[in-house]
Amino acid sequence: MKMIKHTVKSALKASANFSPEFCARAHYYIKFKRKLNLTNPSNFNEKIQWLKFNELNSDIYTVCADKVKVREYVAAKGCGDILNELYGVYDTPQAIDYDALPEKFALKCNHGAGYNIICSDKSQLDIDKTNRQLNKWLKEDFSTLFIEPQYKKIARKILCEKYIENERGGFPDDYKFYCFNGKPYAVMVCIGREKGTPKFYYFDMNWQPLPFEDTLELIGGNQTPPMPDGFEKMKACAMKLATDFKFVRADFYLLNGRVIFGELTFTPSAGLDVTLQEADAILGRQLQL
Repeated sequence: MKMIKHTVKSALKASANFSPEFCARAHYYIKFKRKLNLTNPSNFNEKIQWLKFNELNSDIYTVCADKVKVREYVAAKGCGDILNELYGVYDTPQAIDYDALPEKFALKCNHGAGYNIICSDKSQLDIDKTNRQLNKWLKEDFSTLFIEPQYKKIARKILCEKYIENERGGFPDDYKFYCFNGKPYAVMVCIGREKGTPKFYYFDMNWQPLPFEDTLELIGGNQTPPMPDGFEKMKACAMKLATDFKFVRADFYLLNGRVIFGELTFTPSAGLDVTLQEADAILGRQLQL
């Protein structure tokens, strides 16, 4: 079975350049066991697939999906104060001066998702292994994995940012604002990631829980987090950053009340999120194509 899955995955990746729509339809069917409707999409995942073929090839999406260039966009929208500290941008791993970096830092490739190396102790970092991994990522065309064209034309680079951690030495809570036609509608809150048992909540812009199964279950268990300091600022920044798009998810970290920009996401889970359930329908109604 593993071999069959690997063969299917390899075949889809190989065909992505000459038949991206076929690949998108195949991925969708494999994930949901139903056909993708691009003519009249109704739910959120389907509409994300529609955007792939009708919106995401524009230059503005290339800029904003690029983890280096998006910083200019964020600053131009009046949110430069929430950018994380940048230590350097490099064309190759060999250009990184590890001696000049602090003891903790984060290395990322700018042209996709999941290309992250989080270093919490430089003395324990295997630099050769790190460079090999970065080189491997730089050679990958992330846009072909699940047909996400916003990554296709990005000039591939490595960036190094400040390591962010809360007062307990763990990851800060993160907040992902789902914005439709220039306005934030919902925020997904991830709390407790550092403990290995994160909890996910969906709230509206008045911090009222949305009727999604996981959220209602947590609320019913009296596990409702209070509205945090910094929420209003995150909401205001999300509004500014969303003005140019039918849909964007604006991601932030919150560290002791300080807002830190994460990224702009145009295709959450590549439009293949099976965990959305009720959210798939409710968020789909918000996205007007």
